[in-house]
Amino acid sequence: MKTHNLVQGSPEWLAYRAQHFNASDAPAMMGCSQYKTRTQLLHELHTGLAPEVNAGTQRRFDDGHRFEALARPLAEAIIGDELYPVVGSLGKFSASFDGLTMLEDTAFEHKTLNDELRACMKDEGNGYGLPLQYQVQMEQQLMVSGAGRVLFMASKWEGDELIERRHCWYASDAKLRASIIAGWTQFSEDLAAYVPVAPVAAAVAAAVESLPAVVVQVQGELVVASNLTEFGALLRAFIKRMPVKPATDQEFADTESACKALKKAEDALEAAETSSLAQLCSVEEMRRMVADLRTLARTTRLASEKLVAAQKDAIRLDIVSRGRAALAAHVDSLNARLGKAYMPVVNADFAGAVKGKRTLASLNDAVDTLLASSKIGASATADRIHANLTTLRELASAHAFLFADAAPIVLKEPDDLRALVKSRISEHQRAEEVRIEADRERIRKEEVARLERERLADEEKAKRQRVADDALLAAPAEPEIVLSPIIQIQPVQLVPLPASRLVDAFKPTPHYTPALRLGAISERLGFAVTADFLRQLGFEPAAKERAAVLYHEHDFQLVGAALVAHIEKVMARQRLVA
Repeated sequence: MKTHNLVQGSPEWLAYRAQHFNASDAPAMMGCSQYKTRTQLLHELHTGLAPEVNAGTQRRFDDGHRFEALARPLAEAIIGDELYPVVGSLGKFSASFDGLTMLEDTAFEHKTLNDELRACMKDEGNGYGLPLQYQVQMEQQLMVSGAGRVLFMASKWEGDELIERRHCWYASDAKLRASIIAGWTQFSEDLAAYVPVAPVAAAVAAAVESLPAVVVQVQGELVVASNLTEFGALLRAFIKRMPVKPATDQEFADTESACKALKKAEDALEAAETSSLAQLCSVEEMRRMVADLRTLARTTRLASEKLVAAQKDAIRLDIVSRGRAALAAHVDSLNARLGKAYMPVVNADFAGAVKGKRTLASLNDAVDTLLASSKIGASATADRIHANLTTLRELASAHAFLFADAAPIVLKEPDDLRALVKSRISEHQRAEEVRIEADRERIRKEEVARLERERLADEEKAKRQRVADDALLAAPAEPEIVLSPIIQIQPVQLVPLPASRLVDAFKPTPHYTPALRLGAISERLGFAVTADFLRQLGFEPAAKERAAVLYHEHDFQLVGAALVAHIEKVMARQRLVA
C-alpha cells in the first residue's frame, strides 16, 4: 500500500479522490448505498462536480469526524495497539482509514450509532450482519491495506461524554472482494461510455387555477340564477390546457394535479345540484346543465387518469426493455469473446427492480444499477468459463472425446472442473489398461491354443510316420510255399539280382561330402522311408549332422533301383501265394 499525507476535505484530497476508486464510493458503485445512487456517482466522476454540501450535511460530517476522534482511544484499547488515520492506495484503488496500526494488520472504521446499526450489533461478534454498504467499504479497505481485519465501531456522544457504543470485527470475504473488483471494472467501462444528462429537479405540480365556486340559487318561485354557463366555459378551457400525452415527470405531476381539481369540480357540481333541489326549485334546464358539466369533468378526469397510468406503464416498459436489450448485448459480446455460445441465461428481474419507483430518474437508476450488477455477474461467469476452457485445452487436448459435454461443465468452479477432468482421464486410462490387458490375454490364449493344435498335429503326423516305418520294418519274411498234395505246381524260378550286389555294382567311390538328407529322399520318392529300411536295402548313412542322417547324392539312383528290385520281389512272392 502507498500512503498519502492528505487532509480529508482539502483540495489536494479532493483532487486525489477524483483520480482513484475510493472505498467510500464502493457502496454506491455496487448499488447498495443509502446515500448515493450508482448513476449519481457516474455523473460526479464524469463531470467532476459534486452536489453542494448544505449546512445540515456539513454539521453531520463534522459530528462524525469528532465522534471518530473521541472513539479512537477506545478502539486502541480493544485492539491493544496505536492507530493513526491515513489515506492509502493500491494502484487505482484507494481507501481513507479512520485508523490503522503501524504494522498495517488491523484497521479501524467508525460510524455514528443509529437505530439500524443498533439493531444489527446486538453482540460483539463478527461483522457479517452489518448492512452491505459497510461491508463493501471495509472489504476495499482490507484489499488496499493488506490488513486481516477491521474493528467496526459505532458510538453516540453528547459533547465529550460517551452515551452508547457498539463494536464488532469484520474479516475479509473473498467472494465480496472479487465482486468489488469486477464491479469497478464494469464501472470503468460504463464511465468511459457515460453521456451526462442535465439534472432534472424533482417534479412539483404546477399551481392549478381554481375554478369558480358553483352557485345555483332559486330567486322567486321558478327563477334559477346560476353561473353554470361561465363555469362550463372555464371548465372546458381548463381541460384543453391539460397535457394530452404526458411524457415527463413534470407533465405527469401536472396531469395528476389537474385530475384532482376535476374531481373537486365533480363534487362541487353535485353539491350545487343537491343544494338547489333542497330549495324546492326543480329546474330541468339547470339539472341538465349540471349533469352535462359533471359528466364532462368526470369523463375527462377518468380518461386522463387512464392515460397517465398507460403512459407510465409504457415508459416503464421501455426502460425495462432497454435494460434487457443492453444485458443481452453484453452476453452476446461475452460469447463472441469465448468463441462459442457458452454463456448461460442471465436472469435479471428488471420488472421487479422498477416496482415502487415513481419518477423517471428513479426508474432509470434502478434499471441501470441492476444492469451493472448483472453485467458484473455475467463477466465473472465468462472469466470462469474462459479459465475452464484453458484448463480443458491444457489437460484434455488428447482426450477431447471425453468432454462432449463441455458447454455445461465449463460453468463449474475451476477447481471442480480440474478435478472432474483428472477424474475422467484417470478412469479412461484405467479402462484402457483393462481393455489392453484383456486383449493381451485373449491373444496369449489364442497363441497357446494355436501352438497346442500344431503340437497335436505334429504328434499325429509323427505317429502316422512311426506307424508307416514300423509297418515297413515289420514286413514278414518270405513264406514257404506249401503246395497242396492234390495239385502239383512247378515252382517258378526267379533269379533277380540281389539288391546288395546291385548296390555294390553301381556304387562308385565317394569323392565329395555327403549332403543328401533322409527327408529329401522321402520327398523325392513321394513316400516316407527310414534309415533302418534303407539299411535293409544295403544303404548305410554316409554321415550325420546332429540328428539328420546324410547320404551321397548319387545314392538316390541306387536307392531307387533297390526299391524297384524289392518291390518286384514282393510282388512275385504275392503271386505265388495267390
